[in-house]
Amino acid sequence: MKHIITALVFAGILLSCNSSDKTKTTIEETAATETTAENVPDETNKNLKPIDSDAALIATALMAAPEASRADCKVIGYNKAGEFVTLKEGNNEFIVLADDPKKDGFSAACYHKDLEPFMARGRALKAEGKKHQEIFDIREEEVKSGKLKIPTGATLHIYYGKNTLYDPETAKVDDARLRYVVYMPYATAESTGLPEAPAASNHPWIMNPGTHRAHIMISPLPE
Repeated sequence: MKHIITALVFAGILLSCNSSDKTKTTIEETAATETTAENVPDETNKNLKPIDSDAALIATALMAAPEASRADCKVIGYNKAGEFVTLKEGNNEFIVLADDPKKDGFSAACYHKDLEPFMARGRALKAEGKKHQEIFDIREEEVKSGKLKIPTGATLHIYYGKNTLYDPETAKVDDARLRYVVYMPYATAESTGLPEAPAASNHPWIMNPGTHRAHIMISPLPE
Protein backbone atom coordinates (compact mmCIF):
# COMPACT_ATOMS: atom_id res chain seq x y z
CA MET A 1 0.00 0.00 0.00
CA LYS A 2 2.87 2.31 0.90
CA HIS A 3 4.41 1.70 -2.50
CA ILE A 4 1.10 2.50 -4.24
CA ILE A 5 0.74 5.82 -2.39
CA THR A 6 4.35 6.76 -3.19
CA ALA A 7 3.78 5.98 -6.88
CA LEU A 8 0.60 8.10 -6.97
CA VAL A 9 2.38 11.08 -5.34
CA PHE A 10 5.30 10.81 -7.80
CA ALA A 11 2.90 10.68 -10.77
CA GLY A 12 1.12 13.78 -9.46
CA ILE A 13 4.40 15.67 -9.27
CA LEU A 14 5.26 14.74 -12.86
CA LEU A 15 1.86 15.87 -14.13
CA SER A 16 2.21 19.15 -12.27
CA CYS A 17 5.67 19.79 -13.79
CA ASN A 18 4.49 19.02 -17.31
CA SER A 19 1.48 21.29 -16.91
CA SER A 20 3.66 24.13 -15.64
CA ASP A 21 6.09 23.74 -18.56
CA LYS A 22 3.28 23.87 -21.12
CA THR A 23 1.74 26.90 -19.44
CA LYS A 24 5.12 28.67 -19.39
CA THR A 25 5.71 27.89 -23.05
CA THR A 26 2.29 29.20 -24.04
CA ILE A 27 2.82 32.46 -22.13
CA GLU A 28 6.24 33.02 -23.72
CA GLU A 29 4.84 32.44 -27.21
CA THR A 30 1.97 34.84 -26.54
CA ALA A 31 4.35 37.47 -25.18
CA ALA A 32 6.57 37.12 -28.25
CA THR A 33 3.57 37.54 -30.53
CA GLU A 34 2.37 40.59 -28.62
CA THR A 35 5.84 42.17 -28.70
CA THR A 36 6.10 41.58 -32.45
CA ALA A 37 2.66 43.08 -33.02
CA GLU A 38 3.63 46.17 -31.01
CA ASN A 39 6.74 46.69 -33.20
CA VAL A 40 4.82 46.61 -36.49
CA PRO A 41 4.10 50.17 -37.74
CA ASP A 42 0.46 51.12 -37.91
CA GLU A 43 -0.20 51.54 -41.63
CA THR A 44 -3.87 52.47 -41.17
CA ASN A 45 -3.06 56.06 -40.17
CA LYS A 46 -1.19 56.91 -43.36
CA ASN A 47 -2.87 59.44 -45.59
CA LEU A 48 -1.98 57.58 -48.77
CA LYS A 49 -3.63 58.11 -52.14
CA PRO A 50 -3.10 56.86 -55.70
CA ILE A 51 -0.96 58.94 -58.07
CA ASP A 52 -3.99 59.72 -60.19
CA SER A 53 -3.35 63.16 -61.70
CA ASP A 54 -0.65 65.08 -63.55
CA ALA A 55 -0.17 67.22 -60.45
CA ALA A 56 0.51 64.09 -58.41
CA LEU A 57 2.95 62.85 -61.08
CA ILE A 58 4.86 66.13 -60.84
CA ALA A 59 4.87 66.25 -57.04
CA THR A 60 6.12 62.69 -56.63
CA ALA A 61 8.69 63.03 -59.44
CA LEU A 62 10.23 66.07 -57.78
CA MET A 63 11.08 63.92 -54.75
CA ALA A 64 13.96 62.58 -56.87
CA ALA A 65 15.55 66.05 -57.02
CA PRO A 66 17.58 67.76 -54.30
CA GLU A 67 15.09 69.52 -52.04
CA ALA A 68 16.55 73.01 -52.54
CA SER A 69 16.25 72.68 -56.34
CA ARG A 70 12.76 71.18 -56.71
CA ALA A 71 10.85 74.40 -57.34
CA ASP A 72 12.86 75.22 -60.48
CA CYS A 73 13.26 71.75 -62.01
CA LYS A 74 11.85 70.91 -65.41
CA VAL A 75 9.64 67.80 -65.28
CA ILE A 76 9.04 65.59 -68.32
CA GLY A 77 7.34 62.25 -68.78
CA TYR A 78 4.08 60.53 -69.59
CA ASN A 79 0.97 62.31 -68.43
CA LYS A 80 -2.19 60.50 -67.35
CA ALA A 81 -3.38 60.54 -70.97
CA GLY A 82 -0.32 58.52 -71.98
CA GLU A 83 1.43 61.34 -73.85
CA PHE A 84 5.12 62.11 -73.36
CA VAL A 85 5.14 65.83 -72.57
CA THR A 86 6.73 68.56 -70.50
CA LEU A 87 4.72 68.36 -67.30
CA LYS A 88 6.41 71.38 -65.73
CA GLU A 89 8.77 74.02 -67.09
CA GLY A 90 11.99 74.75 -65.23
CA ASN A 91 15.04 76.99 -65.35
CA ASN A 92 17.77 75.33 -63.30
CA GLU A 93 20.33 72.62 -64.09
CA PHE A 94 18.02 69.66 -63.40
CA ILE A 95 15.59 67.68 -65.51
CA VAL A 96 13.21 65.30 -63.76
CA LEU A 97 11.67 62.28 -65.45
CA ALA A 98 8.32 61.39 -63.89
CA ASP A 99 7.10 57.88 -63.15
CA ASP A 100 5.49 56.04 -66.05
CA PRO A 101 1.91 55.32 -64.86
CA LYS A 102 1.70 52.26 -67.12
CA LYS A 103 4.57 50.46 -65.43
CA ASP A 104 4.44 48.50 -62.18
CA GLY A 105 5.89 50.14 -59.10
CA PHE A 106 7.26 53.66 -58.94
CA SER A 107 10.40 55.15 -60.50
CA ALA A 108 11.28 58.80 -61.04
CA ALA A 109 14.69 60.21 -61.94
CA CYS A 110 16.48 63.53 -61.76
CA TYR A 111 19.59 64.31 -63.78
CA HIS A 112 21.76 67.19 -64.91
CA LYS A 113 20.50 68.85 -68.08
CA ASP A 114 23.79 68.05 -69.85
CA LEU A 115 22.76 64.39 -69.74
CA GLU A 116 19.53 65.04 -71.64
CA PRO A 117 20.94 64.30 -75.15
CA PHE A 118 22.12 60.91 -73.91
CA MET A 119 18.83 60.20 -72.13
CA ALA A 120 16.73 61.42 -75.06
CA ARG A 121 18.68 59.20 -77.45
CA GLY A 122 17.91 56.20 -75.28
CA ARG A 123 14.20 57.04 -75.25
CA ALA A 124 14.18 57.47 -79.02
CA LEU A 125 15.90 54.14 -79.64
CA LYS A 126 13.50 52.42 -77.25
CA ALA A 127 10.56 53.96 -79.12
CA GLU A 128 11.98 52.42 -82.29
CA GLY A 129 11.69 49.03 -80.68
CA LYS A 130 15.37 48.57 -79.85
CA LYS A 131 16.18 46.23 -76.96
CA HIS A 132 18.41 47.04 -73.99
CA GLN A 133 21.62 45.62 -75.47
CA GLU A 134 20.99 47.25 -78.84
CA ILE A 135 20.53 50.62 -77.16
CA PHE A 136 23.69 50.07 -75.15
CA ASP A 137 25.75 49.17 -78.24
CA ILE A 138 24.43 52.05 -80.38
CA ARG A 139 25.10 54.65 -77.73
CA GLU A 140 28.52 53.11 -77.04
CA GLU A 141 29.51 53.72 -80.66
CA GLU A 142 28.00 57.20 -80.69
CA VAL A 143 29.89 58.20 -77.55
CA LYS A 144 33.12 56.82 -79.01
CA SER A 145 32.58 58.78 -82.22
CA GLY A 146 31.83 61.99 -80.34
CA LYS A 147 28.22 62.17 -81.49
CA LEU A 148 27.03 61.77 -77.88
CA LYS A 149 28.69 63.05 -74.74
CA ILE A 150 28.34 61.99 -71.12
CA PRO A 151 29.84 64.58 -68.76
CA THR A 152 32.16 62.96 -66.22
CA GLY A 153 30.68 63.29 -62.74
CA ALA A 154 27.14 64.01 -63.93
CA THR A 155 24.73 62.48 -61.42
CA LEU A 156 21.43 60.68 -61.83
CA HIS A 157 19.14 60.62 -58.78
CA ILE A 158 16.60 57.78 -58.76
CA TYR A 159 13.56 57.71 -56.45
CA TYR A 160 11.96 54.30 -56.63
CA GLY A 161 9.86 51.68 -54.87
CA LYS A 162 7.39 48.87 -55.41
CA ASN A 163 4.34 50.83 -54.23
CA THR A 164 2.35 53.47 -56.09
CA LEU A 165 0.55 55.27 -53.27
CA TYR A 166 1.76 58.63 -51.96
CA ASP A 167 1.10 61.12 -49.18
CA PRO A 168 -0.32 64.33 -50.74
CA GLU A 169 0.94 66.40 -47.79
CA THR A 170 4.60 65.43 -48.23
CA ALA A 171 4.62 64.02 -51.82
CA LYS A 172 6.53 61.02 -50.46
CA VAL A 173 5.76 57.72 -52.17
CA ASP A 174 5.04 54.86 -49.81
CA ASP A 175 8.23 52.93 -49.03
CA ALA A 176 10.22 54.62 -51.82
CA ARG A 177 13.95 55.27 -51.49
CA LEU A 178 16.82 56.98 -53.30
CA ARG A 179 19.72 55.67 -55.36
CA TYR A 180 22.48 57.68 -57.01
CA VAL A 181 24.40 57.06 -60.22
CA VAL A 182 27.58 59.08 -60.89
CA TYR A 183 28.64 58.74 -64.53
CA MET A 184 32.35 58.14 -65.13
CA PRO A 185 32.71 57.16 -68.81
CA TYR A 186 35.27 54.40 -69.36
CA ALA A 187 36.30 54.32 -65.70
CA THR A 188 37.33 50.97 -64.23
CA ALA A 189 37.79 49.40 -60.83
CA GLU A 190 41.50 50.10 -61.21
CA SER A 191 41.07 53.78 -62.11
CA THR A 192 38.57 54.49 -59.32
CA GLY A 193 39.61 52.06 -56.60
CA LEU A 194 36.02 50.84 -56.37
CA PRO A 195 34.91 47.20 -56.56
CA GLU A 196 32.75 45.86 -59.38
CA ALA A 197 30.19 44.58 -56.86
CA PRO A 198 29.04 46.16 -53.59
CA ALA A 199 30.66 44.91 -50.40
CA ALA A 200 27.31 45.59 -48.72
CA SER A 201 23.94 46.86 -49.94
CA ASN A 202 24.79 50.50 -49.16
CA HIS A 203 28.42 50.47 -50.31
CA PRO A 204 29.51 52.27 -53.52
CA TRP A 205 30.67 50.22 -56.50
CA ILE A 206 31.34 50.67 -60.22
CA MET A 207 28.95 49.27 -62.81
CA ASN A 208 29.60 48.78 -66.55
CA PRO A 209 33.34 49.43 -66.04
CA GLY A 210 35.39 50.28 -69.12
CA THR A 211 32.32 51.35 -71.16
CA HIS A 212 30.61 54.63 -71.98
CA ARG A 213 28.07 53.85 -69.24
CA ALA A 214 30.60 53.25 -66.48
CA HIS A 215 29.11 54.71 -63.33
CA ILE A 216 29.41 54.65 -59.57
CA MET A 217 26.37 53.19 -57.85
CA ILE A 218 25.43 54.55 -54.41
CA SER A 219 22.41 53.12 -52.56
CA PRO A 220 21.89 54.79 -49.15
CA LEU A 221 20.18 52.86 -46.40
CA PRO A 222 16.41 53.56 -46.33
CA GLU A 223 15.19 56.08 -43.79
